[in-house]
Amino acid sequence: MKLPVQRFKKLKSSIFIACLFCVISCSTNAQSDDNIEDPIEEEEIIEEETEETTDAKYDISSILAIYDNLSSVSYSISGTTVTFTTSNLPNHKSPYYKDTEWHDDLYEDYTGSNSSFRLNPNRIDEQDITLSIPLHPKKATSLTQTPMGPIGISRNGVVFFNQYAAGRADLDGEINSFDQFLGHPTGTSMYHYHIEPTFLTDTFGEDALLGLLSDGFPVYGPKEGNETITSSDLDEYHGHFGATKEFPKGIYHYHVTADAPYINGDGFYGTPGTVAR
Repeated sequence: MKLPVQRFKKLKSSIFIACLFCVISCSTNAQSDDNIEDPIEEEEIIEEETEETTDAKYDISSILAIYDNLSSVSYSISGTTVTFTTSNLPNHKSPYYKDTEWHDDLYEDYTGSNSSFRLNPNRIDEQDITLSIPLHPKKATSLTQTPMGPIGISRNGVVFFNQYAAGRADLDGEINSFDQFLGHPTGTSMYHYHIEPTFLTDTFGEDALLGLLSDGFPVYGPKEGNETITSSDLDEYHGHFGATKEFPKGIYHYHVTADAPYINGDGFYGTPGTVAR
């Protein structure tokens, strides 16, 4: 039986409206489901950015400018490595410049507060030290002990040493040969800092970025905010994860402290690069 034309048109229109409603409803539900999933994904991304993980990788290229305009330091980037070359001459006065070619400009008698200070027989001399370190440091999967000799480079080009004197002895006796800025030279005339480089903290602040260790992670002064950091506040590597002025999203970083191990513990947090001298 055939339907009247007018009735057929009304039925056809009703079916079209019903189908259209179904499509809109399904589309709305799909959008609703998408909106439910997005906040979860966003939350997971934020969590990944703020939590320290073994796979976390950082970029230190933004802080390399602290080494610009230093006559004692040059650096270059190749791939994922930054290579520093330093003459290792401190840009501050020291009694260890006595009778050197820099005597007239940089020699100064000891002016520190250590009543037991004794000048060791060594003198500062120009070095040729190359440190190649990761541009994108990350947590190591296994511990690498800090070596005797350079373990990093401070922001004035002087190298950092670990917490040991020769033979991996403690620093108790050797500290008495540290000059007024708490550095001294080795028997091969390599000036270095085992402990807080006070020339740098006096110049830039006690919470300032002081340099980099060989694994690419930064070293900061003895304060964070208004708090003085001690070794008990730090992990076995003498560092922790947190936001800094240079890395507001957070990075693992070391601190110098007034107590041993002063700059670094018994190993690097990351994988160290190479040092040649």
